[in-house]
Amino acid sequence: MMRIALFLLTNIAVLAVASVVLSLLGVTTTLQQNGVDLDLQSLLIFSAVFGFAGSLLSLFMSKWIAKTSTRTRVITQPANATEQWLLTTVRELSDRAGIGMPEVGIFPASQSNAFATGWNKNAALVAVSEGLLARMDKQEVRAVLAHEIGHVANGDMVTLTLIQGVVNTFVIFFSRIIGHVVDRVVFKTERGYGPGFYITSFIAQIALGFLATAIVMAFSRWREYRADAVGAQLAGRDNMIGALQRLKAETALPDQMPESMTALAINEGVKEGLRNMFRSHPPLDARIEALRNLR
Repeated sequence: MMRIALFLLTNIAVLAVASVVLSLLGVTTTLQQNGVDLDLQSLLIFSAVFGFAGSLLSLFMSKWIAKTSTRTRVITQPANATEQWLLTTVRELSDRAGIGMPEVGIFPASQSNAFATGWNKNAALVAVSEGLLARMDKQEVRAVLAHEIGHVANGDMVTLTLIQGVVNTFVIFFSRIIGHVVDRVVFKTERGYGPGFYITSFIAQIALGFLATAIVMAFSRWREYRADAVGAQLAGRDNMIGALQRLKAETALPDQMPESMTALAINEGVKEGLRNMFRSHPPLDARIEALRNLR
C-alpha cells in the first residue's frame, strides 16, 4: 500500500511540476498555428520537460522515498556495538573515497541487501539489511559498504538520472511523431489530434520504452562493475570477491524470467538474451571474474 501511495504521489508531483514549467515556457500545444503540422521545437521542449521531470524529482526525493518504502531506520545515536562499527566503517570509507559522511541506516529484510541513494554525493544515504548484518562477517559487510560508497563517489545516481531523462525525452518525442504521422496518413485527421494520434502514441511509447529500458539497464550493469572496482580498492579485492560469493550462495536458485517478458521468449537462448538485456545488475559470476582480472 505504501509503494502505491508513493507511486501516485510522485506522479502527481511530476504532472504538477511539468505543467508549471511548460506554462512558464509558454508551451501550450505541440502543433503549429495552422493546427495541422507539428511544432518540433515545442514538442522537444514538452518531451524534455516531462522526460526529465520524473527523473529529477525521483532523484531529489530519493532518500525520503528509500527510507519510507524500505522502512530504513537511520542511525543517529548508535544503540549497540554493531551500529557503532557501521558508523565508524562508513566514515572511514567515505573519507578515503573523498565524499561527505552519508547517513547510515538499517532496514528490516531477511535477505542480504544494501543500497545507496541521494542527489548529492556529500549528502547521501547508505543502508544495509538486517539479513546482511546477520549472515556476513565484518570484512564482507565492509566490502558491501565500500561498493555502495563507490556508487556515491562515482556520482552514479546523478548520471543514471540524466541518462533516464534523455531516453525518456526521446521516447516521448518520437512516439508523438509516429502518432502524428499515423493520425494524418492512416486515420486522415486533418486538424488537431484525432483518436489515432493518442492510440498510436501510446503504443509507440510502450514499444520505445522497452528499448529505452534496455539502454538504461546497460548503463546500470556497467556502473556495478565500476562500484565493485571501488569496493575492491577501498576494502580489498579478496573481501569484495568474498562478499559477492556469499551473495551467490544465497541466490543459488536460477533467476526466473518475469511473466511479463515470457511471451517474448521463443526458446531458452532468446530468453537468456532478453533476461540479460533487462538486468540492472550483471550476473554475480561475471562480477567475480571481473574482479579477479582487475589490475
